[in-house]
Amino acid sequence: MTAMADPFSFNAGAVESHYGGAVGAQLLTMAEADPSIVVVAADLGVSPVTGAFVAKYPDRFVETGIAEANAVSVAAGLAAGGMKPYVLQMGAFGALKCAEQIRTDLAATRMPVRILSAWSGLAMGYFGTSHHALEDLAIARTIPGLTVVSCCDDFAAQSLLEQTAKIEGPVFIRLTEGVAHPVYSARPVFGLGRFHSVRQGRDATIIGTGLGTQLAMAAAELLANDDIDVAVLDAAYLKPVDEEAVLHAARTTRAIVTVEEHGIVGGLGSAVADVLATHGVGIDLQMHALPDHPLSVGLPHVLYEHYGLTPAAVAARVRVSLSASPPAPSHPNRPQR
Repeated sequence: MTAMADPFSFNAGAVESHYGGAVGAQLLTMAEADPSIVVVAADLGVSPVTGAFVAKYPDRFVETGIAEANAVSVAAGLAAGGMKPYVLQMGAFGALKCAEQIRTDLAATRMPVRILSAWSGLAMGYFGTSHHALEDLAIARTIPGLTVVSCCDDFAAQSLLEQTAKIEGPVFIRLTEGVAHPVYSARPVFGLGRFHSVRQGRDATIIGTGLGTQLAMAAAELLANDDIDVAVLDAAYLKPVDEEAVLHAARTTRAIVTVEEHGIVGGLGSAVADVLATHGVGIDLQMHALPDHPLSVGLPHVLYEHYGLTPAAVAARVRVSLSASPPAPSHPNRPQR
């Protein structure tokens, strides 16, 4: 999967780099420095994430088979014994099947377990609705005491794995498959619990997470051709959400567009809307996400095009938002700078 004819790409047949090798390498580096790190997998023992780890540390690897909820409980037991488990799950099952175990076994007891939610969003689109991971962020965000992060590319994933290792309590880490538009050329330094500014702009702000950040950057380039200056924020942390960054975007630009490879209910868009509503901020907010109904079956790049997860569709959404938003001086509800 490190280099393959890529069914996850926007373009069929493309050969690209994927998170698996990068995450696996980072796990191995961390494990070499910390003997308490162990990996628990639910029928994913042979994967780019775990392969090198299993080869080097077979006694620090647990394979539970197709038993995702049990894998979380096993990890909780290991953590109670002083270990630092990383649980590799398919995105469609890591939150849906394991919500009770994550809440009760991990979050309520503040166990230092990290859930690696792989093949998220539509990455397994050709397996059908059962393997679409479109509710995971919404579920994870509702669990008290659970930190939720979302990685937009390889460098972000490595940086976030390293940073979240220092967080007390459990962490849900969503991994993005099929890197079509890498955001970072080196490891970014994320502020803990903060959105990361990847582009400055004066007209609108696009806040992306995961694949959405890739689309946001590509859309910003398209809009720049029409002299539309767009800021881009990478919502690497979805819980806690960066209220300061959202409010700053509302103060300094005319519109906010959120972009995510997730259902429209309960994800990034909902988190941003909560912040704006809580602080009484009036600004045009557009949520670019997947619709709230069961989706079609197909290769990811086909589904991305069908459901508008493309740079062109995001750029069009920004144009619509700006057309509905008056210039800053006449905006009646804009907070004072």
